[in-house]
Amino acid sequence: MNYVRLGETGVKVSQLCLGTWHLPPSKEVDTWGVPRVDEELALKIMRRAYDSGVNCIDTANGYHGILQSEEPHHVGNAERIVGNFLAQVERESVLVFTKVRAPIAPWPNGEGLSRKHIRWQIRESLRRLRTQYVDLYQIHWRDPETPRLETLRTLDWLVREGKVNYIGESNHPAHEIVDFLRLSEVHGLEKFVTMQEPYSLVERWIEREKVPVAKEHGLAILAFVPLAQGLLTGKYVDFQARKWRVPEMSRATYVKDFSPSSWFNEANLNALLRLKALADQKGVSMAQLSLAWLIKRGEELGVTVIPLMGATKLEHLEDNLGALEVKLSQDDVRELEEVSKSFSR
Repeated sequence: MNYVRLGETGVKVSQLCLGTWHLPPSKEVDTWGVPRVDEELALKIMRRAYDSGVNCIDTANGYHGILQSEEPHHVGNAERIVGNFLAQVERESVLVFTKVRAPIAPWPNGEGLSRKHIRWQIRESLRRLRTQYVDLYQIHWRDPETPRLETLRTLDWLVREGKVNYIGESNHPAHEIVDFLRLSEVHGLEKFVTMQEPYSLVERWIEREKVPVAKEHGLAILAFVPLAQGLLTGKYVDFQARKWRVPEMSRATYVKDFSPSSWFNEANLNALLRLKALADQKGVSMAQLSLAWLIKRGEELGVTVIPLMGATKLEHLEDNLGALEVKLSQDDVRELEEVSKSFSR
């Protein structure tokens, strides 16, 4: 395992981090018709990642662990499962990342980034995680109704109280991130050390405005959906027949933002065929090649990029970990750049 610094902090995190936005689904459904998490398999995956040197795990107070369900009646389930994992290992050997902002309850202060909501939710997250502190606490997305200084002062208080070690942001516009950082400087408050954004060969829009902010202010980038929700693994393509396919229980069967109508087009099929050919030439998987490119791209841009792996099977995890052994030549990089440009949505 390779280890990198988390932004401009002294703490070291594994180059690959385990995400819990999408945990292994079971074939059982709950009262609301939503698949339950296969918790036994989820814990096996977490333990295997840990034994392989992965020392950070990312979750959120709003995650159920199944992508289609981030509603109040399912919140906290992913944190609870992570808490069960933490009980099996030495707590100080793991960095736990979680988030706040999501709708948790139906009442007026049941969501957001106000002092009241954040103080309530850190207590709830710590209870579910079965720990006394979290290593990274992230504001999940913007709350236009709460003054940024109120949010920052509350986060700063959490750090001083020992409930949080570091803070970060996710899904905020670049100009708002800069304003948060300016307020932290002016008022002597804790500043963000990370930004968490979607980033992959398919989605690279953060390079326009957010990557320059990360580079200037020393933020590490936690890249979520680094395999474009499985698209870059090739699981949705029958390569012999050169056509799309939808495996049973895959995200394309139940995730609204990842429907065949929005992703399965001719341009993307051709791009994946080219990616498969490049991976075959190097004797690696498409996922390994895609993750290796993302890490290499961070080096080229002068920022630390930490992909958040989502694994629903042990073999998915093992395959992703192999990305750290993939070495890319300049020719590889140029060819992958052309593949990236050919994706369409």
